[in-house]
Amino acid sequence: MLDIDFVRRQFPAFSEPSLQGQAFFENAGGSYTCAPVIDRLTRFYHQRKVQPYAPYAAAEAAGAEMDEARERLAAILGVEFDELSFGPSTTQNTFVLANAVRCWLTPGEAIVVTNQDHEANSGPWRRLADEGIEVREWRIDAETGALDPTDLDVLLEDGNVRLVCFPHCSNVVGEINDVTAITALAHAAGAFVVVDGVSYAPHGLPDVGNLGPDVYLFSSYKTYGPHQGVMVIRRQFGFELPNQAHFFNGDTLYKRFTPAGPDHAQVAASAGMADYIDALAAHHGIGGSAVERGAGVHDLMRAHEVELMQPLLDHLAARNDLRLLGPRDAERRAPTIAVDLGRSAEDAARELARHGIMAGGGDFYAVRPLEALGVNPDQGVLRLSFVHYTSKAEVDQLIGALDATL
Repeated sequence: MLDIDFVRRQFPAFSEPSLQGQAFFENAGGSYTCAPVIDRLTRFYHQRKVQPYAPYAAAEAAGAEMDEARERLAAILGVEFDELSFGPSTTQNTFVLANAVRCWLTPGEAIVVTNQDHEANSGPWRRLADEGIEVREWRIDAETGALDPTDLDVLLEDGNVRLVCFPHCSNVVGEINDVTAITALAHAAGAFVVVDGVSYAPHGLPDVGNLGPDVYLFSSYKTYGPHQGVMVIRRQFGFELPNQAHFFNGDTLYKRFTPAGPDHAQVAASAGMADYIDALAAHHGIGGSAVERGAGVHDLMRAHEVELMQPLLDHLAARNDLRLLGPRDAERRAPTIAVDLGRSAEDAARELARHGIMAGGGDFYAVRPLEALGVNPDQGVLRLSFVHYTSKAEVDQLIGALDATL
């Protein structure tokens, strides 16, 4: 079982006086930062804020720490060192990737997008229609919000689809999609696969190498790290696409899709995410390779989240004054839980704040899935999202606050 006391000691936010008595339930917008990341970021700015990789000690240390971050995170994700790129955000990484795809596709070819996505993994791909690329929409069920793989099979059957883009899980529906099965379906039809992992990765970094997609994107500021985007792009697809960076960087995979220079300090600080995962693994007796330690920590996180999530889902499902979006079974979803109140969700979040609950209300850039589900985006949804460092006491506090305000 996850040692929640040990976990919370790794996050300075839980000892911050100004946050005492407040339970954080908007983790889908960004998580607390773990101490190893803060320590590395502080050290970089104090000791290594120079141009990295130059032939003097401070620059060599800066470059080595940046390389360490890429090497260790790639190992946890089950991919090669050069298949991992850092960028300013997942939205920006996707935009750059979509521009490369725009130059690669030809009129008459098609891509598949979903209406379950956050706009960052939908809008850039949909704009390719302006270039004569056919954009096919894999649509969710209007009641459940689920994606049916048989619907994708129909979209792929003529063999014209070159790219399939979908989320590991939606930031409002929460249902976990079977990335491996969907990827296999797309690959069998001759298409590459882009997976938006932003809403899944905070609940345990996945073994991307085992899952199988050609691109996997997530945000490090939602996985206890600094504010930037992380993109895995496998070698075959990465070198098939045109270079988006300076021409002299075209032979380096992790530079091909980073047209601007990366934030050196934040890249270096990302090694603290690996420090944290390794600390959890060591504390809980999880050994093996980096990917095995990551998988063990992932499973610990998920088990704890599922245990805390089911009572909350049951409580919400039993109410008749709201609509719970997505599955009611905790095993099938991430703890990113959205409810339609039929009124302003932001007002409800403000009411919850009076009870020490930090939650969010709005459309969360998920306008398309909300509209498909019959939710008014102007009113939005109340989103109650947590991660593995959330305690049972905080979930109980949330349930009490919901009873008092709704």
